[in-house]
Amino acid sequence: MKITAIRATPINLPIEAPYWWSFGWLPGSSRCVVEVETDEGITGLGEAASWQACAIVERMTPALIGRDAHDVAGAELASLPSWRGVTSNVDFASIRAFAAIETALWDIKGKAAGRPLYDLLGGAVRKKIAFADYFGFRQARNGKGGELTPEAVADYCVGLKERFGTTIFEGKLCTRDPEPSIEALRLMRRQLGPDAIIRIDSNMAYSVTEAKRIASRIEDLDIRNWEEPCATFEEMASLRRHTAIPFSGHNVDIQKAVALGVPDAIVTDVNVHGGIGRTVRFIGACEAMGIDFWCYSANTGIGSAVYLHLSAAFSHLREPSQSLFRMQPYDVVEEGVFAPVDNLVAVPEGPGLGVTLSRDKLAFCHRLFLEEGPYSQHHDPEEPGRYKRLPLR
Repeated sequence: MKITAIRATPINLPIEAPYWWSFGWLPGSSRCVVEVETDEGITGLGEAASWQACAIVERMTPALIGRDAHDVAGAELASLPSWRGVTSNVDFASIRAFAAIETALWDIKGKAAGRPLYDLLGGAVRKKIAFADYFGFRQARNGKGGELTPEAVADYCVGLKERFGTTIFEGKLCTRDPEPSIEALRLMRRQLGPDAIIRIDSNMAYSVTEAKRIASRIEDLDIRNWEEPCATFEEMASLRRHTAIPFSGHNVDIQKAVALGVPDAIVTDVNVHGGIGRTVRFIGACEAMGIDFWCYSANTGIGSAVYLHLSAAFSHLREPSQSLFRMQPYDVVEEGVFAPVDNLVAVPEGPGLGVTLSRDKLAFCHRLFLEEGPYSQHHDPEEPGRYKRLPLR
């Protein structure tokens, strides 16, 4: 089976209402959808986390046309001749762009075999996968969002529990003044009860000194995990002496994590590792070293399907992955947006990734990209909680 064409389409994937993180208001993400066509009529789907990957995919395409679609290793060599070279040169953009192509080749493998991806990875240990529902301070947009006080954030989470059975939550603790975020967590614990799982993400917002103060305030709230309370693994190691809350981070330097004893989990996606095959090997390394692994959020249904299959195939992915599903009004696949019920999403059972590209939905999200331009993080000095309990203008 030969590769005959590769298409890369930039899209905007908005969320229903921008939320606050360390870098400003986040309106959504601009991504790259990849299609790999073959001479047997099978098309594989992949996704890159940045719209800028589209140009890199186009640059890689001539070396891949005519190659055996089953030869993933050969495609990697043709696209990234020296893996050590690209990593030592910090050319992460090429690695992540190739990951979208590599994912599409795995999708082709599954479709050609008539088997779901999890079967190609060894079979399923579970068929329903847990995800966390996201929370945070959000602007109001078209009747959605508007949670700009601790009380409103807690009420939003209570509403998720009542409507969808959500008991796993992850959200932002990254306001410059941490008091509103801490108060939101206290209200959530009080209203959601002791059985709810609450994880927080600070996006490297705090110094060790600030993080120590915050830790002393939230230690009694049974926080399941604190993502990137500080900027580096070394700072997390210093913070570890002052709190038992587990940490996670996006840096994939597993050697440093083992040496320092932090973080307790590494949270990434297949783009970071260069594709499904290298992600599988990384998961094995995490398991051997006693480090947890889960996937992060903001993907289309293509990337989300990969998370589902990985979680189905590997028992070590025992913690729920992150999810913006509830906040995403659009997707590019017929099956999306995935919607957890009682925290769970069923693994797609079709061949390959098990999702079908919608040409209409893809065109719509591409049109958003053309009309709006790529999304960026919009800075605003009036962050949530700056004037406690008062909504922003």
